[in-house]
Amino acid sequence: MLISAKYCLGLLFVGTTAVSGCSSAPSRANPPNPRVLPPAGTATPDVSELYRDIGLLAAPSPVAFVGKVSSFASAFPDTTLVLVSISIPNRALTFTREGDRYRAPYEVKLSLNRGEVEAASVNAMEIVRVGSFREVNRTDESIIFQHYFHVPPGVYVISAMVRDVGGSRGETQQDTITVPALGMGRLSTPVVVYEATGRSRLDSAPGLLVSPRSSAVFGRDSTVAIYVEAYGQGTRLPVDFVVRNEKGVQLLRDSATLARRGALFSGVVSVPISTVGVGIAQVSFTRRDAPDSVKAALFVSFGEDIPLMSFEDMLGYLRFFASAGRLSTLRNAPPERRATAWAEFLRATDPIPETSINEDMQSYFGRIQIANAQFRMDRNPGWLSDRGMVFVALGEPDQILERNVNQQISTTQMGATTRLQIWQYRNYNSQLVFYEDTGRWRLTRPSETEFLVLNTRRQR
Repeated sequence: MLISAKYCLGLLFVGTTAVSGCSSAPSRANPPNPRVLPPAGTATPDVSELYRDIGLLAAPSPVAFVGKVSSFASAFPDTTLVLVSISIPNRALTFTREGDRYRAPYEVKLSLNRGEVEAASVNAMEIVRVGSFREVNRTDESIIFQHYFHVPPGVYVISAMVRDVGGSRGETQQDTITVPALGMGRLSTPVVVYEATGRSRLDSAPGLLVSPRSSAVFGRDSTVAIYVEAYGQGTRLPVDFVVRNEKGVQLLRDSATLARRGALFSGVVSVPISTVGVGIAQVSFTRRDAPDSVKAALFVSFGEDIPLMSFEDMLGYLRFFASAGRLSTLRNAPPERRATAWAEFLRATDPIPETSINEDMQSYFGRIQIANAQFRMDRNPGWLSDRGMVFVALGEPDQILERNVNQQISTTQMGATTRLQIWQYRNYNSQLVFYEDTGRWRLTRPSETEFLVLNTRRQR
């Protein structure tokens, strides 16, 4: 039996619309070296590496996607119900106008192989439709594709391909997974969910809307919901769960009771984000009546397109984004109030509060990545070079002029011929001058002073 479902998430984080806004289909271990973003003096890693580090399938841009594999018991002891969920941001697809809406076709191919034998597969052509151009560039889990397989327990190679039909481009990711045998005394894979309806029969599938990224946003989400099933006798089943950070430090220990629903136990456990904090965490569930224990990764970030980092490092990255006063408020917030302080900071700096992202901050971190690539010859990382700082803070100049001059640049730099770059910003009625010094571009002293004044004036 194959069960397939695809969802388009609504504009708000918790809003979902199943199928009605989209075309119908045809028929998440502790990471050894989690890649948390290093201090603010280094370059940013590809976020897909972070997802792979916590055991997820993840493909980089241009057709970025994240996938998760989850296992549940079936009605037969020699068969396991496997759910493969794929998260695709709208921005990965090519949209075209369709009346007063926008549409983007895409293709998903999933296969599970044992050696040379294909055990199960699906090939689905889909169309996602959105109501406004703003939705076209969404980077969150705006599209979720889900498909259930019934396969025997064992080791498989999973292959996931997502193709942007309109852009004629695609990405494929493979990984080796172990599908467990699930029965009496066992627990299912814990999965981070947006919605969950527990099943009562093992010959059906749970009604889940999974978060393939297994993620939450610090300051926006108060809790994260994790769905888990258990199999065995009794009326109620207590389970213990522990949350640890990437260093193995215990953040939370608690318990929950899974209710009996027909032939199995199931329930949704809520984990408070303020306790977890920012970073990669692991949630472990253990039965009290049996030795079985299962784990789920949890990825808490500052927001879409913002690299994972510690709270302290985030303050370093925001040096050209926010005023010293706002950063001081964040820095002085005690750990238990950081989520609230961050939420207030986001609201105060968000140019379009009705959307789920802070567009200015998203653009700011996008400029950091561009600066790291374009100005790495000036300094590593490029965003802290003179040209990088100006680009990150003020954006792309309206015009760049280059010329050679025979003149003294300062009392300390002399040269027979000096190369200059002049960056013009019409909205600031300003031009900033850089000079080449032993292969690197530096702001002249008057321009450095002017830049500092401009940046202080425009900071939030």
